[in-house]
Amino acid sequence: MKYYIIAGEASGDLHGANLMKELKKKDAQAEFRFWGGDLMQAQGGSLVKHYKELAFMGFVEVAMNLTTILKNISFCKKDIAAYQPDVVILIDYPGFNLRIAPFVKTLNIPVLYYISPQVWAWKSGRVKTIVKSVDKMLVILPFEKDFYKKWDYEVEFVGHPLIDAIEQRETPNREEFIAQWDLDQRPIIALLPGSRKQEIQTKLPLMLSVVDDFPDYQFVIAGAPGQDKEYYLPFMRNGVQLVENKTYQLLQLSHAALVTSGTATLETALLKIPEVVCYKGSRISYEIGKRLVKNIEYISLVNLIMDREVVTELIQNDLNYENIKRELSNILEGEKRSKMLSDYNQLIRKLGGVGASEKAAEEVIKLLE
Repeated sequence: MKYYIIAGEASGDLHGANLMKELKKKDAQAEFRFWGGDLMQAQGGSLVKHYKELAFMGFVEVAMNLTTILKNISFCKKDIAAYQPDVVILIDYPGFNLRIAPFVKTLNIPVLYYISPQVWAWKSGRVKTIVKSVDKMLVILPFEKDFYKKWDYEVEFVGHPLIDAIEQRETPNREEFIAQWDLDQRPIIALLPGSRKQEIQTKLPLMLSVVDDFPDYQFVIAGAPGQDKEYYLPFMRNGVQLVENKTYQLLQLSHAALVTSGTATLETALLKIPEVVCYKGSRISYEIGKRLVKNIEYISLVNLIMDREVVTELIQNDLNYENIKRELSNILEGEKRSKMLSDYNQLIRKLGGVGASEKAAEEVIKLLE
């Protein structure tokens, strides 16, 4: 079978790669053409565009790059029509993928959507597009199945693929890791400021503002796959180090973490590392987003899934030196740290355990049959 897969972000690349791996087990003749990244490319097939070329974040940033985005959409449609796959698999990335899905339907090619857009938070009108254009929706958050029932649309909950990705990782040797990245013996506080330049520029200086307050710990930046080391050099002061493309390994060896909102908050929790969630966007993007998001009390996936505050969220103006210092202190030791670790175990059970990637592959094959 010929599979055309579209993933527009680093997390989509990870889940797309694991899905491709499982599909190859079930379909020895599998051929892949895809938009994604290095992990998907390692599984074989033809990479059309790397997600580094597609990453635009926030209302203002999207508006500034609208011409490029529209050109990419047009090119993608032509590429799918020329390739004539047996199925198109869309992975999250809704601003792009929900413009592709209706077009694919006109070609009479099945559309499977893996990892639902967050229509339960905002832009619920997108559900109408999903119902009309998507033959099968696979969801990874337990509450999404009930959400879609309100729209009389049946979806499949396959579990969360991050659990699979994390289960596959071996815990790195601490001494070897320290030597490789020129670290010292102090406990590590990992800094995950995001993958895009605008995220890093906004959040990393704030995260680093508390370094001198915790001399018994070493602060280590998790370098994003899409950014060069030179970009981080101006931030690396007071003994702060950078670890490139080894975020999971860094987290596994960390005592705590400051994490930008997004998938990384859930990854950190699944690795059982106490965290403080950090978010700060451009004022315009934040104000627009605040008015569009409805009936959502939290921004981190951890809290959304548990439907209560498990991890502290410092949002916009609350993300400041004093608050970061206080909340980081709270999770380094004591009752709040213990409670958070206990809650993480509940979170993993709620997400359904291992096997999401295999279940997703099974659903793809069922659709084709």
